[in-house]
Amino acid sequence: MPSVLGLLEAQEKKVREEVARLREEAERVQAAVDEAECALQRLVDARVTVAEVLAGSPAVAAEPVRIAVAGSVVPPWAEGMEASVLAPGYQPIVLVLESEAGREGMRCQQLAVALGLQTVPAKVVGLRSKAKRLVERGWVLQVRPGVFTALEAQAG
Repeated sequence: MPSVLGLLEAQEKKVREEVARLREEAERVQAAVDEAECALQRLVDARVTVAEVLAGSPAVAAEPVRIAVAGSVVPPWAEGMEASVLAPGYQPIVLVLESEAGREGMRCQQLAVALGLQTVPAKVVGLRSKAKRLVERGWVLQVRPGVFTALEAQAG
């Protein structure tokens, strides 16, 4: 008859293997999302360039589209842009970081609480990925490893 500890260890090993498999799968999916976003950005850039050439007036064609589109990439931040141009999944993150609660910087677990999300690893990791993408595109700052804040919080 197997021991209870032996059974628990065997079950723990199975679950650890499943967690590792799921993490690898999540990394593959995230890489595919990143690749698709890059392809989408190239297409958007190409469309803007063609519009500029056809219009003959770069000033008119270069005006950024200022609407949120579900599934769209995070555009690089430029002066005068507001969070409303971001995809719906990113807008609340920027708004929370711009709020008084986010002025000193927030960890992703704190962000999850502020956004009303469960603080389970999957949600926190997803928020961290989005926050890092916002940092890469100039929307928010990472003041310390894992701590994010709004641009204005550091300027003022």
